[in-house]
Amino acid sequence: MVVILLFMTIMAGIAGWWLLRQGLGAKPWLEVGIAGEADWTGPAPRPTAKLGLAAFLAVAGSLFALLVSAYFMRSGMADWRPLPVPAVLWFSTGLLVLSSVALQTTVTAARRGELDGVRSGLLATGVSALAFLAGQLLACRELGAAGYFAVANPAGAFFILVTTIHGLHLLGGLVALGRTAVRAFAAPMAGAPEALAGMRLSVELCATYWHFLLLVWLVLFALLMRWTDDLIEICRALLA
Repeated sequence: MVVILLFMTIMAGIAGWWLLRQGLGAKPWLEVGIAGEADWTGPAPRPTAKLGLAAFLAVAGSLFALLVSAYFMRSGMADWRPLPVPAVLWFSTGLLVLSSVALQTTVTAARRGELDGVRSGLLATGVSALAFLAGQLLACRELGAAGYFAVANPAGAFFILVTTIHGLHLLGGLVALGRTAVRAFAAPMAGAPEALAGMRLSVELCATYWHFLLLVWLVLFALLMRWTDDLIEICRALLA
């Protein structure tokens, strides 16, 4: 219980910090000016999509927090036999980090109006993300070939569960990323700044989602590597 509350507090803090960066904490009624002089001709702010993503991340974060809590509770039972971690998981983790970095560079290129940079960044993000998913499948296949899924072992079921749920979330992100990529590659070079202005929000939302999935996977990877065993023992001692 302590661990899940700590995880959810951290996620809530990150979500609050991100929302404040979007200007959602501003108080327009406190702005100094003369009534009637407001500029209504500019583009309206678009916090709705950002609020929607923040709500979805809160729900997804709660789901993963429950998975982490279930791992802590289940791993203390007698029938739990830890699995060896396939070496390919190190490689796939590096690919997800690369994917997140590539998408952040895409955000920078979109803000600068560099269409070529946006196209290459989206392509690199998609390819590395697909390679990450392929690495996850190879890890499952390796463990299955070694017979770790043939016997009743909750550790094997947990491995399948967390990799599948995380992979499904990444696939959903790839759908949104693909739609953004289609718009980017269909945009003419002559009107690149105008085209990027329309898709900048999509790129930024994809980047935020990607960073969230990277953070979640690093937590799950630490669990699978059993780096958190000492933390688990501390939590159990506090709850005893």
